[in-house]
This record gives sequence, C-alpha cells and structure tokens, in this order.
Amino acid sequence: MKGWIFTTQENLSYETKRLIECFEKEGVECFAVHPNHVDIFISKENRKSVQVENEYTTIPDFVIPRVGSSTTYYQKAVFRHLERMGVLFINGSDSIDNVKDKLYTMQILSQNNIPHPKTMLVKNPIDSEYVGKNIGFPIVVKSLSGTHGKGVYLAENKRNFEQLVEMMEQFNDRFNIILQEFVEDSFGKDLRIIVVGGKVIGAMKRESKDGDFRANITRGGGAEPIEIDEQMEYLALESTKLLGLDIGGVDLLYDNGGYKICEVNSSPGFFGMEKYTDIRVAEQIVIYVKNKIGYNDSREPNGV
Repeated sequence: MKGWIFTTQENLSYETKRLIECFEKEGVECFAVHPNHVDIFISKENRKSVQVENEYTTIPDFVIPRVGSSTTYYQKAVFRHLERMGVLFINGSDSIDNVKDKLYTMQILSQNNIPHPKTMLVKNPIDSEYVGKNIGFPIVVKSLSGTHGKGVYLAENKRNFEQLVEMMEQFNDRFNIILQEFVEDSFGKDLRIIVVGGKVIGAMKRESKDGDFRANITRGGGAEPIEIDEQMEYLALESTKLLGLDIGGVDLLYDNGGYKICEVNSSPGFFGMEKYTDIRVAEQIVIYVKNKIGYNDSREPNGV
C-alpha cells in the first residue's frame, strides 16, 4: 500500500509530516509529492500515463491533497486523471471545488438551510451606499479563496470600507471578493471542529490574544478543548456531508446563543487541535484511510 500527500510547500507543514510519520508507523509507504511535478498523458496505456520528476511511476493507492484553496487548474487536472485511474482521493476533486470558492460554499449551505452570515458578491465599481443598505457596517471583506485568516478584513464603517476597497483596486482592479455581515457575538473567537469520515473527532474554542477579530491560531490566537453540543455536531457533519468531504475543518461563529458556519476547509490545519487537546488527528485520518481502502484495520476513527 502506497500513498501520496499532495503539497506545494518546499518546507513540509506540521500536518504533512505528521501524516507521513503515522502512515509509516502503520507500515504504509507515504511520500510528499508536489502536484506540479506530476506529468500526465492521455493514452490507451493507462498505467503508464503518469510521471513524477520526468520518470514513469507506479500510481499510489491513495492521495491526500493538502493544497486547499490555492489549487490550480493544472493541479485539479492531475487529481482528476488519477481519480479516473482508480486512485482513492481523500478528499476528491469535486469536494475540493466545492470549498475552494467561498461563495459557492455559502450557496450550497444556504440551499440546504445551514445557518451562515449574510453574504454578498460584489462587482466593480463597488457602491458603498448599496453595501451599507444591504449588509451594513461593520462588515467582513473576504477574498474568494484563502486560508488561515489571510485575505479576511474587517471594515468598521463606510469610510474604512471605501479605503480598503481603494487599496485593493491599486493592487488588482479585477479582484474578486465577498462581503459578509459581521457577527458581533463572535468577535475574536470561534470554534474549530474536525470531521473525519462522517464523525466529529475533536473540537476546540479559538480566541484572539491581541484584539484581532480573527481567532486563527496561525495569527497568534490560543485555543482550548470544548465539549461539543448537538447543534455544533449537526452543523459540522451536515456541512461536510453536503460539500462531499471525507476530511473537513468546520469553523463556527457564535451567534445569539447558537452558531453560524464561518467556513469549511478541505485541508484543515490540525497543529492547534493536537497542541491544545488530546486528539491525535493524524492517527484518526490514517485509520480512516486504511479502512476506506480495505487495508484490514479493525479500528474506526474515534468520535467525540
């Protein structure tokens, strides 16, 4: 049994290293592969249609893409080629598409009555009066793709919003952004829930330490384990199911005694979950993949 972790990072992330380590402990060969270093050929010789670093290679039994919202057309083409050759993808190319575009994610969730912040796609030129009337200020400004809190800004009033848009236009006059209502109850805090194979395996509360409205650990926030309630579990499981994810990181906002989906990630970071809780996410993913591929592992991922 052999697997690849698709990553574009030269310096491997904590998550990629942990997955490789855990697979190897289970006797499974696992390698980090840059998807841009894979060449594909469309031919009748199906098993000889993939090269890595200019050499034909044996295709893996499974692939875990850890590219996320930065996935390019070329990379998706590689994913789909391998999928059509029978390689198991955790997550599949269609599910990655569902979450790569944050607007599309919200459309799917909204269609299925999953609570989320009111969201608006904007076009140039942006009419701040219209935005204020339909969403209001403060307002959250997001790029359509982005992770770890990057490309997410809070405009506290109309003037701040206009200044932010003006700055964006100077760098790229064709930028694509969405606007979301600001959920005041969740200022500087949120919930991260990890789902593996249709089970919630861990949850934690994240909180900003420097007054930032974002609570991402990668931006300096802290975290603590939290006991999951029925609504958290429902939102996490239903959203990952609707988006077709085997593995998902679901971020929830506090809202008037309940929760709203902030976003869902197809290659969630789990450094924080393993640091601040006793949940060993990488091991749970390995168990799920082995069972999915029929590698005779009697264990199941541990739900909370």
